[in-house]
Amino acid sequence: MKLEVRVPTLSDSVASGTLLPWRKQVGETVARDETLVDLETDKVILEIPAPASGTLVELRQPEGAVVKADEVVAVIETGENIAPPVSAEKPVQPAAAATVTSAVPAVASPVPSAPLPATPEMPAATPGEHRREPMSRLRQRVAERLVAAQHTAAMLTTFNEVNMQPVNELRQRFKAEFEVKHGVKLGYMSFFVRAVCQALQQFPIVNAAIDGTDIVWQGDADIGIAISSPRGLVVPILRRAQALSSAEIEAAIADFARRAREAKLTLEELSGGTFSITNGGVFGSLLSTPILNPPQSAILGMHTIQERPVAENGQVVIRPMMYLALTYDHRLIDGRDAVQFLVAVKAALEAPDALLPAV
Repeated sequence: MKLEVRVPTLSDSVASGTLLPWRKQVGETVARDETLVDLETDKVILEIPAPASGTLVELRQPEGAVVKADEVVAVIETGENIAPPVSAEKPVQPAAAATVTSAVPAVASPVPSAPLPATPEMPAATPGEHRREPMSRLRQRVAERLVAAQHTAAMLTTFNEVNMQPVNELRQRFKAEFEVKHGVKLGYMSFFVRAVCQALQQFPIVNAAIDGTDIVWQGDADIGIAISSPRGLVVPILRRAQALSSAEIEAAIADFARRAREAKLTLEELSGGTFSITNGGVFGSLLSTPILNPPQSAILGMHTIQERPVAENGQVVIRPMMYLALTYDHRLIDGRDAVQFLVAVKAALEAPDALLPAV
C-alpha cells in the first residue's frame, strides 16, 4: 500500500517552508516516525516524519522546494518484500539556485538530533572570489521585521547605567548554594527579568501594545529573551515571568539556549511576548540602541560590565558598571514613563536582595 507523506500543519503566521536536504533517498527503507526531511520556515525547522515503515518510492518535491501545509512531498510503500522501483536509483536533483528560497527565521522547532545542514555560517569568500547565496528564511524574516519596526513605530531610546557591584556580591554569596539546590547556575538574567517584571507592574504602559487605534493592555509579563543560535537570532518567550522564581528563570533560559543550538524550539515558544531583553554585552558591546520586536512596545538592551571610576558619597571609586538602553515606541509610551521605567530597573538591580528572595 502506498502512503503519501504530507507537510505538517503550520501556524497561522507561517504560510510555507523550504525543504532542506532529504535524509532518505528513493529505494531506501524507512521506519515509522523516522525523519525524512526537515522543513525550514521563517520561524522554526520542522521535521517531516515517515507515517509508517516501508520503502521510500517517490520524492515529489526536491531539496530547496517551497511547500505549503498538507502538500505531498513523498510517497512510501508499505508491506513486505518491497523492491525499490527501477527508475528510483537516481535521487531527486536540488532545485536551481535561483528558485531556492531557503531561509532561517528567528525560531527553531522540532528538529533532528542529527547535525543540521550547513547554512548560515558559510566561509568568507577567498581573495579574488565573488560568491552569491540566497538569504536564509530566518535572515529574510528578521530583515522584514526590523525594517517594518523602523517604518511603523516611533522608536526612541533612553539610556542609564547601573552599578552591578550589589548583584555581583549577591551572586558570589549564594551561587554555590543556589547551584547545589536548584541544579542551575545563578546568572545575571534572573535579576534582570525580575527587575523588569517589577518595573512593568509600576509602568504597565511599557507592557502594552498598539493594535490599530486601540491600546492592548497585558496582564502578564511574557518576556522575550534574545538568544544567538547557529541559525541566527531567536527570541523564545518566558511566559508569566512575573510568577517565576529565580531558579525557574535561570533553568528556562538555559533550556532555551540549549534547544536554540539544537534547533528544537517550537513555534509556540517563539510566538507572542509583551517585552524583550537583549544582551549585547556577551559579545562585548558597550552601548547600543536595540530595535523593537513588533508588536511589542519596548525592549531592554544589556551591555558589557566594565569597571569605571564613579562618584560615590563624594569619593571617586571603581565600580563594575553596565549601560542600559530602553528602546520604546513613542506613539504609546511617553518619555517620562520610559525614563522612570528604566530608573526603576536600575534601582531594583542596585538593591537586589528583593530580586533573590529565597535561594
